[in-house]
Amino acid sequence: MTPAVSFRKVSRHFGQVRAVDAVDLDIRPGEFFAMLGPSGSGKTTCLRLIAGFEQPTSGHIEISGESAVGVPPYRRNVNTVFQDYALFPHLNVLDNVAYGLMVKGVGRAERLRAAEDALTLVQLPGYGARRPGQLSGGQRQRVALARALVNQPRVLLLDEPLGALDLKLRENMQEELKALQKSLGITFVFVTHDQGEALSMADRVAVFNEGRIMQVGTPEEIYQKPQTRFVADFVGSSNVLPPDFVQRWSGQRRWGSLRPEQIRILRQATGDGVPARVVSMHYLGAATRIALESDGLRLHASIPAGQAVPQAGEGVLLAFNRDQLHLMDEPA
Repeated sequence: MTPAVSFRKVSRHFGQVRAVDAVDLDIRPGEFFAMLGPSGSGKTTCLRLIAGFEQPTSGHIEISGESAVGVPPYRRNVNTVFQDYALFPHLNVLDNVAYGLMVKGVGRAERLRAAEDALTLVQLPGYGARRPGQLSGGQRQRVALARALVNQPRVLLLDEPLGALDLKLRENMQEELKALQKSLGITFVFVTHDQGEALSMADRVAVFNEGRIMQVGTPEEIYQKPQTRFVADFVGSSNVLPPDFVQRWSGQRRWGSLRPEQIRILRQATGDGVPARVVSMHYLGAATRIALESDGLRLHASIPAGQAVPQAGEGVLLAFNRDQLHLMDEPA
């Protein structure tokens, strides 16, 4: 199967800065693909390379099997939804959605019909006469999405489109975007720094750091089986365990990862387990996050709501199933 997007040793340099550094990547047709990483990790530059807003310093990019190197944005069958939505304030919603079709020379009646259909698709029927300034943030996000979809792109690029929304609306839009992508069958490439967004929405995730891809996999693979310390720490804030600790419990001198929810806290100071001292507690609603210290090592555990919580300064034992201690590929 021909990839929807293919990177082969793609780099993009800005002077001495390697924003993207020899990236290899295949994005499958019809998948919801997330590019996840901190600011400056290269994920947005990769998105701009797909869109054509940037050209690679070296390497090769293909979109649906066709070379994209040197091809301007308007000749690529992709569309982008930006974080700030980039709507025209002087145009009404219908004309905003139809703008791309107007640029392509589509007749007014045809493009307005298509724009109405796109607004219905994003659950905004009847909003065409309004101006962007009369809409809420979530509604403006839907208009920007409709404007991108009306051009029927093979690949839809989303550059942190939910970043400006409040938490509840962002969660609702995550569900709606995922459902919309499945119904349309279009390849979505979604850039975010939010691990929760990436894990809940994507079929596969690429974790970026310093211009390189650290790991590509399903959300379950990324979360449960991180390959490097960076991935383990960035995605879900795992306990990254040093080789000396791991060797005591697994017999192998490797870096390890243990998720906070996999640790059980025993309210006793001696016995079978890892002795630790409670440093602090942070109530999170559905769980309480416990910070602990064990022989100079800072650890975190997560206790579900409703369970007894130890006190700061209390001596406890930490227990876990040894098969949940994930050994990482990174050299010790």
